[in-house]
Amino acid sequence: MEYHNPVLLKETVDGLNIKPDGIYVDVTFGGGGHSKEILKRLGPNGKLFGFDQDEDAWANTLPDERFTLIQENFRYIKRFLRFHGVKSVDGILADLGVSSHQFDVPERGFSTRFDADLDMRMSKKNELDAHKVINEYDDTNLKRVFLDYGELKAAPAIARTIIEAREKKTINTTEELKMVLAKYLPEKVKNKVLAQIYQAIRIEVNQEMEVLKEFLEQSLEILKPEGRLSVISYHSLEDRLVKRFMKNGMFEGEPERDFFGNFSVPFKLIGKLIVPTEAEIKINNRARSAKLRIAEKV
Repeated sequence: MEYHNPVLLKETVDGLNIKPDGIYVDVTFGGGGHSKEILKRLGPNGKLFGFDQDEDAWANTLPDERFTLIQENFRYIKRFLRFHGVKSVDGILADLGVSSHQFDVPERGFSTRFDADLDMRMSKKNELDAHKVINEYDDTNLKRVFLDYGELKAAPAIARTIIEAREKKTINTTEELKMVLAKYLPEKVKNKVLAQIYQAIRIEVNQEMEVLKEFLEQSLEILKPEGRLSVISYHSLEDRLVKRFMKNGMFEGEPERDFFGNFSVPFKLIGKLIVPTEAEIKINNRARSAKLRIAEKV
């Protein structure tokens, strides 16, 4: 079984506009699909750094002297590139979301298809897991998670139901959680609602929104002028942050205007939003919600 089928492979790497002797970073190494494509386009003096916090991905490291795998969360991109003597780079690629491998390994708890312990950690080093979120968060925080990250209108009711259930018995597995929330999962919309519930918990466990913000801000710092940022997102929360940051260099509000009333922005958008073709979705169903945005540092 393939570890991960890279989404929008050609388009994402094309977006980096690779220079043969450039320095590039693939912050979501996974199965190495995007990294292999970058290495094909690099010359002998080019350099590629990969980041992945998931211990399972480290077995996929590439035997290429131009490649270095950094076994850390990409929220620390600036710190660990500095450690390797790199202060600026020519391009950064990020394929956000969960890898095929993480979905396909039942015990990780990411997939709605399997019964598993409540975990959902991208890295086993994380202290926070899904079990703690479900069994220890108070009403306010549970509501916040399901409303902000799952965009579930029933968030207050879902939070109350979980709290009432866990007062009788600890909720230990994904199947137990499904049983507790059965009344919110009518057959017609079961898969959609479950996906929203799982997404909300996973984002909270892995601090995905905070990590993405930190990564984007550091990317701006370490990209050289004309350096490219190529980012694939999979849900509206991620895409909104990426879109705003690429457009304005900030997540909220508007950038300052110069003396002539023009906005001063750090990026130039490259092309329009790119989504997978029907043919790619047919081959790889997980590509269906992917959105690729590319920007160049001014």
